[in-house]
Amino acid sequence: MRILLDEQLPRRLAGHITGHQIRTVQQCGWTGLRNGALLMRAVADGFDAFVTADRNLQFQQNLAGTSLRVIELGARSNRLEDLLPLVPDLVAAIGEMRPGERRQVGAD
Repeated sequence: MRILLDEQLPRRLAGHITGHQIRTVQQCGWTGLRNGALLMRAVADGFDAFVTADRNLQFQQNLAGTSLRVIELGARSNRLEDLLPLVPDLVAAIGEMRPGERRQVGAD
């Protein structure tokens, strides 16, 4: 699966998510795009999933009818050390989710 990591997540997180093709917003040159435009660009570019720590995304965007799975990481902070324990659940969620679905992994 092609997975896009949001720009507020540490880039080094990509190296810990195995079995998938991972790109960051920065690698794609999409830094600064607003959520709606970013999600549309991700879909158009063939990404299957979007991983974010943005807790407001669910209230801002309607994902129904899109091909994108959205996973929200709920960690104490966006530091790599706080996110790494969530990686196994993140990978499992990606494998279970259907297009257009949103899921939170982890909690505060």
